[in-house]
Amino acid sequence: MTADLREDYFMGQALKLAKKGLGRVSPNPMVGAVVAKNGKIIGEGYHRFFGGAHAEINALESAGKAVKNADIYVTLEPCSHFGKTPPCVDSLINSGVQRVFIGMVDPNPVVSGKGVRKLKKAGIAVKTGILDLKCRRLNESFVKYITKKEPFVILKSGISLDGKIASHAGDSKWITCERSRSLTHRMRFESDAVMVGVGTVIADDPLLNVRLFKKTKKEPFRVIVDSGLKIPLGCNVLKPDFAKKTIIAVSKEKSVSKKADAIKNMGAQVIAVPAKNKRIDLKELSRILAKQGIARILLEGGSEVNAAALEAEIVDKVVLFYAPMLIGGKKAFGMIGGQGKPLISETIKIDDLNIRRIDTDFIVEGYVV
Repeated sequence: MTADLREDYFMGQALKLAKKGLGRVSPNPMVGAVVAKNGKIIGEGYHRFFGGAHAEINALESAGKAVKNADIYVTLEPCSHFGKTPPCVDSLINSGVQRVFIGMVDPNPVVSGKGVRKLKKAGIAVKTGILDLKCRRLNESFVKYITKKEPFVILKSGISLDGKIASHAGDSKWITCERSRSLTHRMRFESDAVMVGVGTVIADDPLLNVRLFKKTKKEPFRVIVDSGLKIPLGCNVLKPDFAKKTIIAVSKEKSVSKKADAIKNMGAQVIAVPAKNKRIDLKELSRILAKQGIARILLEGGSEVNAAALEAEIVDKVVLFYAPMLIGGKKAFGMIGGQGKPLISETIKIDDLNIRRIDTDFIVEGYVV
């Protein structure tokens, strides 16, 4: 095995470990690390939960005394600052490792490159950029969150082959198959918040929770876009077990009212968001949510919220579940409402497209250009 192939292999193993933190460490990045010596892995670790020990520390502890003169492969540049835990760089230096291989340099402009410089200053050989693109894709939410102070937004929709999300009567249960719906719950678990418009709450009264793992305690925030504060007080997302993680985004004038006070007394948040074109400014809302530590949003909205999100340019990725059916009807609800683009040259382009089958459905996903 050549040196490059060996480096890719060990970094690939570190990436597999890092993925175990998906949905558990946000807004921190997912990080994996392996300690290797004489061509064999002697220690492994990953960032298990927010506030917990970092991947490098877990990997060093796993390797024990054998770590001296070994190599360590880590998907993200080791931290060089005090946060919830001490700097990982110091632990690496004190451990006696001889080389550090890094997938991607920390995108945080405040600390980027500092860990590399400190390791080199201590006489440790450092190599960066190993499987860099895969490392960045794994932490795409963290990269946007830490560089732009905005959450990464995934627009998810279950649709018929003719692009409808509901019939003209509003019926939408169930377009997609059971496995697709299970995957949706997995996506909720991996996200910090699920966002819908108030129209969805009024029409379907959804729970917007994770119904996937029997013992999971992880639930995303529920963000309801509701400029006119039309949400019914008896809806599911405002019930006692749900309200504390529900956020209602309203216009400034509606944020000061008896209904807003009643919702707050139920335990939910009511946040005032500036208007743009007589609707909530979703760009500003995303920035407000980022300040609350929300780094990844799953948008499960209806036609109008989807259109508004795309128009506001907050959507980074689309995941579309196509079901083998035709709903038809001019008045049936399409995936994207609004007026749409007048010219084909102005349409929103999707890049890096991937298509895969899941039971009777197929999934189309890609990134908004």
